[in-house]
Order: sequence, then C-alpha cells, then structure tokens
Amino acid sequence: MTQGMRTDTRIPRLNEPRSLRDTATHYALLPLRLFLGVTFLYAGLDKLTDSAFMHSSGAGSIGDTMRAAHDSAAIPALIDLALKSPVGFGYAIALGELAVGIATLLGLVGRLAALGGALISLSLWLTVSWATTPYYYGNDLAYLMAWLPLILAGAPYLSVDAAWRARRWPGGYR
Repeated sequence: MTQGMRTDTRIPRLNEPRSLRDTATHYALLPLRLFLGVTFLYAGLDKLTDSAFMHSSGAGSIGDTMRAAHDSAAIPALIDLALKSPVGFGYAIALGELAVGIATLLGLVGRLAALGGALISLSLWLTVSWATTPYYYGNDLAYLMAWLPLILAGAPYLSVDAAWRARRWPGGYR
C-alpha cells in the first residue's frame, strides 16, 4: 500500500529548471556557510591584529584569558597544555580560524573545513565558555552545532569542491 508516501522525491539535476521551493532547499546552507566563514575569518584576523592578545600575560592576553578560565573549564588539562606556550597556542588558534574561514567561504574541502571549525568551537566550549550559565549564553556551543550541517553536507555548490566535481563528472552532478 502506498498511501501517504511521497512519490515526487526526484532531485532535479544541476541544469534543470527548479521550483522556488527546490531552489530554496538547494541553497539553504549557503547563508550558514557564509556566516561561519566570515565569522571565523574575522576572528582569526582580530586575534592576529590585537596588540594585547598575542602575549603570555597582561590585560587581554591569551595567557591571562586561559589562566582565568582554568578552574572553571570542563577539561583543565587542555588549558594546561596550551599554557606551556600560550603565544604559540594563540597563533595556532588564529591561523586555524583563518584557514577554516577561508576554506569555508571558498568551499574548498568543505567537510574538512567544517570539521576544523567544529573542533575549534568544541575546544573553546570545553575550556573558555564551559562555565557560562545558563549554557545557551555561551556562543561556542552554538557554533559547534552550526558546523554540524556543513560537516554532513560539505560545500556542494558555489564552491571549489563543486567545480572539481563538475570537472571530474562532466555529465552532471545533482
């Protein structure tokens, strides 16, 4: 018996005409990808250009921020590890955010970029913003959840990944 089952589940190919609903569904993740890409690019640049951030101590420094979060972190051992070289860790986070932001905006290895963004967000949530009460005031958990759809979907359109796929399969990709 087929009552209640959808029969119109065929996905149109890339060059076929689409309804407004199909077009909206197809591009649904693009605003999320743009937001996360721009945000992580900005976060990385902000850290690299902040004169106080890349120091092991002092107001606004990465070292003081980590020491302040140590006792309230879910995994203080992560902070202990970073405190062995706070400036090096600061550069690693900033360059990681830059790489994730650029790759996400370009759609270059989209799933890998999203995984990198999720790992950065997870590490910040488990350390710096763990003690935020109530939990939904902390933004790192929200960023972690926002990366998950991009890990699952990648960057299937308007991306370097899509261009590579189109070159590999000239007949079309749906």
